[in-house]
Amino acid sequence: MNFSLETIVTDPEKEIKNAIILLHGYGGDGKDISMISLNWKRHLPNTVFLSPNGHEICAINPNGYQWFDLSKDDQNYITKEALKAEKRLFDYIEEVKIKYDLNNSEICLSGFSQGCMMALNVGLTSNENFNCIVGFSGKIIDKSDLEKRIKSNTKIFLFHGDQDAVVPPNNLLEAKDFLIRNKIPIETKMIKNCDHHIPIEASSLALNFIKNNLQN
Repeated sequence: MNFSLETIVTDPEKEIKNAIILLHGYGGDGKDISMISLNWKRHLPNTVFLSPNGHEICAINPNGYQWFDLSKDDQNYITKEALKAEKRLFDYIEEVKIKYDLNNSEICLSGFSQGCMMALNVGLTSNENFNCIVGFSGKIIDKSDLEKRIKSNTKIFLFHGDQDAVVPPNNLLEAKDFLIRNKIPIETKMIKNCDHHIPIEASSLALNFIKNNLQN
């Protein structure tokens, strides 16, 4: 079957038992975020990696994609657009589950920046827990909206650079506080001397977390 979102697929050498869905940042694409799978796949021999493009062309970078528009400084507008993206991602995840005969418990959601934001929204509003969520350099889009809609308590590991000027690092602390208050299992790591990217340290710690949760 064809997916509703254009996707970079990295197949494992062995039988597929689980999946990691990688969500790119604002203005990026599936190819960008799929680079992280080059290291991870060696340690996850039964995992298929799926890196979809966002459903919209990016407003400020027509060569890339977005999950929701950030060209307006209007929280209500951003929340509304993020909800549209959620719907597209839920539909996409159902396609993944059908194609590979998987359950939520066999799927990890991971994302960078805007992709991290979407992974949190989708992971926590699903009717069924995902295996885990791993997020890099993101934040919670709208705390008051999300708090009303939380349905799952999927375990989460969030990473952030302490020098991030794009998504300031205080967003990690705010997300941790929010998730603890809502009884979501949460681990965090602030990476020293790191700006808005995924450093090797974060990638390695994330891989260990995923390995401890996925069955390979």
